Amino acid sequence: MKLTERVIQSLACPAGRRDMMVFDSKQSGLGVRVTASGGRTYLAQYTRNGVKRRIPLASCTAISLDQAREATRAIMGDVAKGLDPAVERKRAAAEAKRTEANDALTLDVLLEQWGALRLAHRRQSYALEAVRAIRRAFPKHLGLPAADLSRASVVAVLDDLARAGKIAMAARTAAYGRSCYHWAVKRGALDANPFTNMPLAPVAKRDRVLAEAELAAVWRAANGPGAFDRIVRMLILTGQRRGEVAGMAWSELDQDLSAWTIPAARAKNGVAHVVPLSPQAQALLKAAPKRTGERLVFPGMNGIFNGFGKAKAALDEECALPAWRLHDLRRTVATGLQKLGVRLEVTEAVLNHVSGSRAGIVGVYQRYDYADEKRAALAAWGRRVVDIVEGRDTSGAAAPVVPRPRPEREPRAGSYRAGART
Repeated sequence: MKLTERVIQSLACPAGRRDMMVFDSKQSGLGVRVTASGGRTYLAQYTRNGVKRRIPLASCTAISLDQAREATRAIMGDVAKGLDPAVERKRAAAEAKRTEANDALTLDVLLEQWGALRLAHRRQSYALEAVRAIRRAFPKHLGLPAADLSRASVVAVLDDLARAGKIAMAARTAAYGRSCYHWAVKRGALDANPFTNMPLAPVAKRDRVLAEAELAAVWRAANGPGAFDRIVRMLILTGQRRGEVAGMAWSELDQDLSAWTIPAARAKNGVAHVVPLSPQAQALLKAAPKRTGERLVFPGMNGIFNGFGKAKAALDEECALPAWRLHDLRRTVATGLQKLGVRLEVTEAVLNHVSGSRAGIVGVYQRYDYADEKRAALAAWGRRVVDIVEGRDTSGAAAPVVPRPRPEREPRAGSYRAGART
């Protein structure tokens, strides 16, 4: 039947049927579907690999018959070329939906999801720093689709950091970005990771150890009553990490101030760590003001102390040392303990290292915590710091190592402990 506008309007679905199809004799493949409710829709029908397929075009009131014939002619042309228009339409629709989703997933939204879902079980300090580093490096991209962050843009940003002398920051930012996008790709939210195999300038490994005269200069310069000066001196006395010391809470200290327990949530390696406190460290804590309701031992203006940049610059003016960082104090303590004759495994236990001598299979089966040895080592180090600061001879003997306690036994008859020679 040759379809016309009048013929289409006169079509009616037979009683008892849901719909019927009427095809156009003028344009092969064009048909009109008429439903029992009176609806009329143009559609194109073709056969592909022995299977009939239909593609809805539009309502008969939405487009004209000539437009329907033109659309059907284009579809049949694609079929003649070996294409499957129905499959192509589904693919295009899926791509459009995916593009819409990618547009909605801005870099800012991706970072929020990554922080809330992937980093929820990581140390809070790591999670905050990872998200903050990417936001700080790519502020202009935060409102744009995460998928639009190109490799070229990433290289340009990281190169700018390297040229500014922030090579380590560039490496950390690349690592954070690679982890974030890898997570998104694994979830199917993105197709590519622009941070993969990123060429970066090598980061120089720091090995700065303060000489004894330099350590004394830092100690004397950190003689103020403020939180930063107390943090610096506690770093010198304990060898712990800057963030761990800055976040020290009164609740983490024993009542007699003999030990400080860093909870797993705050320790860098996620392992709770007991730090025996030397008399010098205890004296530092006793001198720290304890305000009513204050949770932190070394508080800043608003919570945890975070003004390290300006405070360190002021300290540098006071002690006038060649370029150094607060983390160098940790390395200096480790070196000082080794000079005192402290065993390597005890030094690593003091520093809460799970690599080195406590890595791998040794770490699995060696569960001894070296509590007594750690206390002896830090007590000896506290005395050594006093000697260094006061300018006394510091060549001293090795730090005493307390052996593991053993049960007392009754002395044998005739032994020296029994008071007679054998």
